[in-house]
Amino acid sequence: MGARVFEAHVQDITQEAFTGALPGDARVDSLIAAAHARYRDHGEGVVADYIPILSEADPAWFGISLAGADGVMHSVGDTEITFSIQSISKAFVFALACDARGHEYVHERIGVNNTGLAFNSVVAIELNDGSPMNPMVNAGAIATTALLPGATPEERWERVRSGLSRFAGRELGVDEEVYRSESETNHRNRAIAGLLQSYGRLEGDPLETVDIYTRQCAIAVTASDLAVMGATLAAGGVHPVTGERVVSAGAARDTLAVLAGCGMYERSGEWLFEIGIPAKSGVSGGIVAVVPGKGALGLFSPPLDSAGTSIRSQRACAYLSRALGLNLFASTPQRGWHAAHPDPAVAAAAVPLPGPPPGAAPHLHPAAQIRKAG
Repeated sequence: MGARVFEAHVQDITQEAFTGALPGDARVDSLIAAAHARYRDHGEGVVADYIPILSEADPAWFGISLAGADGVMHSVGDTEITFSIQSISKAFVFALACDARGHEYVHERIGVNNTGLAFNSVVAIELNDGSPMNPMVNAGAIATTALLPGATPEERWERVRSGLSRFAGRELGVDEEVYRSESETNHRNRAIAGLLQSYGRLEGDPLETVDIYTRQCAIAVTASDLAVMGATLAAGGVHPVTGERVVSAGAARDTLAVLAGCGMYERSGEWLFEIGIPAKSGVSGGIVAVVPGKGALGLFSPPLDSAGTSIRSQRACAYLSRALGLNLFASTPQRGWHAAHPDPAVAAAAVPLPGPPPGAAPHLHPAAQIRKAG
């Protein structure tokens, strides 16, 4: 890929992390309920239909889950409806590749810079001498899938499926109807893989790799699964419920860095500016948004905007970023300065937030319930 623009020269310095905590459980439950109520009746957007089976989704579905890094789950709405993970899988497969191949190798083979172009752009490959550029666009995601160890396509596929299952804390499977539907229409991805191979940027057979990539996008998950998977990245690669180390802390950090810069494609800068949380979306209506050290949001609602992002999910994410203090770039003065020098913009915008709904109580992810029962 050529010489790097940025050389940190800090390999001998230990990575430290200092993060805050989520508000109390009752307040979290109250605020995600408020976010759901605020946006559930919004009717904008259209359900994806370029993959035929996706067009059958109910546009009224809407669920929000938040998994804390401590393993406590907060959910409201349609959080247990299964849908195909689609492009959100890219984040977790990239984490697996970083864990297996290492920071330097993946950086050199895939790249980490935003293309500024569409997620399935062929022009971006040609403009960058065959580089996939980053693992969140289709070219980079296909090249990332090819990096996973395995002597056969079946072994590499099982590495993907079992790896994502470990992130979720339960066994995940493929929605075979979605897989068949996507396999019949993935001509562009096959062309992208062939182009990458022509530049020497793809390891293994391009058609076999595209098939694995198509299967990984068809893995069935729920909003609750996405929240727990994201919380595993938030917790430095350790599953917050099972306690299993899924990937190294370095792989989790690298994944969140790429999500911040590229996770929302050419709108990643706008997403950070407005919402301030590393995130990844999928055309089935899911979003995972990860706050290091605190936890992750898993959101689901099928109607999409023109960029292929769930409208209700992104609005709820923006609401909760502010209400729960999730924005990575937000801060308040310390040592008593806040009281002495109040921010007039905050005071003018302040609105009362709702109290906890009657009978609200935090609940555990199914994996935690199983562990407790055992």
